[in-house]
Amino acid sequence: MVPRYARPEMTAIWEPEMKYRIWFEIEAHATQKLADLGVVPQSAAKALWDWWATEPAIDVPAIDAIEAVTKHDVIAFLTWVAENVGDQARFMHQGMTSSDVLDTTLAVQLARSADILLADLDALLEAIERRAQEHKFTPTIGRSHGIHAEPVTFGLKLAQAYAEFDRCKTRLIAAREDIATCAISGAVGTFANIDPQVEEYVAQKLGLAVEPVSTQVIPRDRHAMFFCVLGVIASSMERLAVEVRHLQRTEVLEAEEYFSPGQKGSSAMPHKRNPILTENLTGQARMIRSYAMPAMENVALWHERDISHSSVERFIGPDGCITLDFALKRMTGVIDKLLIYPERMQKNMDRMGGLIHSQRVLLALTQNGVSREDAYRLVQRNAMKVWESDGQLMLLDLLKADEEVTAALSDAQLEERFDLEYHFKHVDTIFARVFGK
Repeated sequence: MVPRYARPEMTAIWEPEMKYRIWFEIEAHATQKLADLGVVPQSAAKALWDWWATEPAIDVPAIDAIEAVTKHDVIAFLTWVAENVGDQARFMHQGMTSSDVLDTTLAVQLARSADILLADLDALLEAIERRAQEHKFTPTIGRSHGIHAEPVTFGLKLAQAYAEFDRCKTRLIAAREDIATCAISGAVGTFANIDPQVEEYVAQKLGLAVEPVSTQVIPRDRHAMFFCVLGVIASSMERLAVEVRHLQRTEVLEAEEYFSPGQKGSSAMPHKRNPILTENLTGQARMIRSYAMPAMENVALWHERDISHSSVERFIGPDGCITLDFALKRMTGVIDKLLIYPERMQKNMDRMGGLIHSQRVLLALTQNGVSREDAYRLVQRNAMKVWESDGQLMLLDLLKADEEVTAALSDAQLEERFDLEYHFKHVDTIFARVFGK
């Protein structure tokens, strides 16, 4: 975790103190159910909860010091609790194994992280929708291969982003449900020394589902899917970031990141206004995606368990969630304050002498009896003259002067094909599909 790219609410989930608090809750809830079943005395559960009610500080350095000797994190924690609770603590962890604590804790952390990420997505979706409605009919050029194609609206660009992030939200909801499972099944997952009712009780208390077959560890296909979804969200975020970066290029300059008073763009060139936020988001997206591959490689554990996944998850769990949380918040800020320049959009659209209307002329010629091959040839030969003149010539003028074209289309018919508004007649339909009516 890099503090520069971290927010406190998400970071808190992954702090050692929070981890140990979840560990205690798992152990105490399990002890409580064991007491209810008559396996351990009620006094054991009471002693744990009475101590917890004092709101004790978690002494992370003390636990770390014990672990330095035991070389085992769960044993170190249990030892520290016993030192504070006393003799009744010996009934903790009855029939349990370390993975029961570790895997269930990770499930809690990932589920809580997903809740924050879902709130982040909601905020981003709200910002995108607001700006999309604002520019629903703002004309701009659509580009394919980076080259002018046909007109779109800036609102449609944002509507596409909204639909994509809405799909991301759906995926994350499913991934959260998939990851939020509890395993309290003991060594190799057979419940030989602990009743399945304990698992059900702990799961209910922590807001988790019961893992059907845990084999001592929760199957890592769940985690793989979770981190793959984070990677897809990061990719969608990068797609939007790259669009902003391209639109901010000097020769385009149809939109740009907000440049705050006192902000500096370059240590050498005082005139610079660089797209640093979206460039940074592109870099963060690369990191978040990189966590998906080791998560998938974690699926193939040996037999009922090994710990080859453990070190991986100590990295990707906090880093993936914390970084994506920060990135989504930053993306929301970019969209919320994005500077949008309709006049420049119109200027860019006009600079190629009407080439953006070539398809409409092509179709009109075919509808008036000209073969598609000849129609394409007639439009292209005039379009290339405009292209090579860098927009100094106008396609409409050249078409009106072309006898083969005017033999099929009158001047009025040609002029009709250069109507910009024609391209926007279904914008309402698309918006209704994306945002509802």
